[in-house]
Amino acid sequence: MTGILIVDDHPVVRQGLRQILETEFDAVKVGEAENAWRALELVRAQEWDAVILDITIPPRSGLDILKEIKNERPKLPVLILSIHPENQYAVRALRAGASGYMTKESAPRELVSALKLILKGRKYVSATLAEKLADHLGSDAEVQPHEKLSDREFQVLCLIASGKSIAGIAAELCLSAKTIATFRARILEKTGIKSNAELIRYAIKRGLVE
Repeated sequence: MTGILIVDDHPVVRQGLRQILETEFDAVKVGEAENAWRALELVRAQEWDAVILDITIPPRSGLDILKEIKNERPKLPVLILSIHPENQYAVRALRAGASGYMTKESAPRELVSALKLILKGRKYVSATLAEKLADHLGSDAEVQPHEKLSDREFQVLCLIASGKSIAGIAAELCLSAKTIATFRARILEKTGIKSNAELIRYAIKRGLVE
């Protein structure tokens, strides 16, 4: 029997994924975790063959959870399934140990194909993501300012660039407004950007937001 753990804070998403898995896999045990703590508890307590993980899991970043899962179970394949486009988090996720990255706009059959691939110990990447990874591996590849940011700083950058306020970001990430303001200050310092307007232009130009 194949054991797959779904980590997503939206019940509707978890239910939909469960239905897909139970339809497409002959013998499957599906687990569900609605937050970071439950996800890590289940990873530690039970054996799983794969994890489907969202990037945004209050009160933690999915990338943080990914790193903890890989620390606990280095060989456990994790497929990131996110609302965020590949150009935002895919490279970071793969560097952190993910076996694949796909968006929630993907077709169910693509999800199943990706899962079957990572269950065999292989990686799943789309053609566009493969090209992006190749660019990053180039020895003369230019390091973009946003690539110097920590995962949490990058997440805050994307949220600011999408037009969200400090208070709104704080509520979404379950952090204080003061903490988000500190992240913003670090982002501006590391990138050399002077204002939110300039940050938005920067993010749009590099395809970090749509």
